[in-house]
Amino acid sequence: MSTLIKKPITILMADDDEDDRLLTKEALEESKVLNNLLCVEDGVELISYLKRQGKYADVNAYPWPGIILLDLNMPRKDGREALKELKADPELKSIPVVILTTSKQEEDMAKGYGLGAASFITKPVNFEGLVELMKALGKYWIEFVELPNHQ
Repeated sequence: MSTLIKKPITILMADDDEDDRLLTKEALEESKVLNNLLCVEDGVELISYLKRQGKYADVNAYPWPGIILLDLNMPRKDGREALKELKADPELKSIPVVILTTSKQEEDMAKGYGLGAASFITKPVNFEGLVELMKALGKYWIEFVELPNHQ
C-alpha cells in the first residue's frame, strides 16, 4: 500500500441545471470526498474557465481542475462541442473528463468516448445513488489515479 498522501483536487462541473450542481455538491460533502467543487453553467463558460478568460483569469479563485464532470445537454455550447474543443487543445487535453449526464443513448456514449472522455456515467435517479457515485469517483480519482500537475 502506498504511503503517498493525496491532496484534494479541484473538480470542475459543467452543468446548466442548478439543482444538479447543488445536489452534486451536497453528495460530495455527504460522501466525505474532500475536494473543491467549482461549477460553470455551459460549454462556453467551461472553455473560458480553462483558458483563464474574463472573470476566470484569477488562478487563486479558479484553480486548475484535476477532473471535469461534464453534462452533455447544455445551452450555448453543449458538452459534446466543449469536449471536442478541449480535447483538441494541447494545453487542455490531458484533463480527464467524466461525462455525467441523463442521456442513456448509445450514440452519446460512443461519441463521448470517441472525443476523449475518460468515463461516461448516467446520473443516478436519487440522492443516495449520487452520494454512492461521488464516493466511488472520489476513491478512484483521488486514491488510485495519478493526475498530472498543471504547470
